[in-house]
Amino acid sequence: MFALTFLGTSASVPSAERNHPALLVEAAGKRILVDCGEGTQRQLLKSGLGFRRLDRMLLTHAHLDHVLGIPGLFSTLGLRQSAEVMTIHGGPGTLDIVIRMLAGLWGAGRAPIAVEFAALSEGQVVDAGDFTIACFPVRHRDTDSFGFVFQSPARRRLRPDRLAALGVPDGPVRGELAAGRPVAIADRIIDPEDVLGPPSGGRKLVVIGDTETTEGLPHYVTDADMLVIEATFLDRDAATARDYGHLTAAEAAAFAAANNVRQLMLTHMSGRYEDDEILAEASRIFPNTRIAADFDHIVL
Repeated sequence: MFALTFLGTSASVPSAERNHPALLVEAAGKRILVDCGEGTQRQLLKSGLGFRRLDRMLLTHAHLDHVLGIPGLFSTLGLRQSAEVMTIHGGPGTLDIVIRMLAGLWGAGRAPIAVEFAALSEGQVVDAGDFTIACFPVRHRDTDSFGFVFQSPARRRLRPDRLAALGVPDGPVRGELAAGRPVAIADRIIDPEDVLGPPSGGRKLVVIGDTETTEGLPHYVTDADMLVIEATFLDRDAATARDYGHLTAAEAAAFAAANNVRQLMLTHMSGRYEDDEILAEASRIFPNTRIAADFDHIVL
């Protein structure tokens, strides 16, 4: 299960309703911040989520609307005397910009909290046991941008009817069967296949920040339960979208429809459009579309 809280859903210019980009993903007791736009620390407070157990950050790229909130967040965590080490994952160029930004404020190698930097390359980023995070390259202007796949495995659960029919008692033997190991009961061997149901419960969440194209991305997105992706422009302004390295709502929707995505969440909203316009353009192509708003909380 993944819980998403959208802390900022604006494009490069914030509005009274939308803060700069940031998304908090919670799973199996872990809390991961995807991007950290200006004002993210206040959004965390306003959402009621606070700063506890916040020790990992994934950066899609280094444009300032996605990273300027880092110094303020670190300053607050330092004042609160946070003992946790913050690990920041980003492309090499992204990390270089963040490191220089922090050094300009506090000196080289110094920050108000302990920080570790982990450069991204395509592949697995985190294996938390109950879920994994992988990354993949995304094209957005002159940046080294990445998208992220959060995935929890499907699990096979014990079938109570089969356990009862075979006389499997409560206790450790059921744990052995759940782990895929056969057990002996009296003079019989019970095989896990006799009592396990089909795989179920796995979830796939894909988060993509700014991108100028979906070319080369289907492999990572196919069969996602939810795709979070930008839709900065409408199709009538497709030429402008190309100039600035962004997608239109129609392009994002067509991408979701072509890759068997179950739900589409559009973010990085531009103040030049009304939400209803964006939703109308996307939902004509992909009906299960939603426009993300600041403080939306979704459990996947």
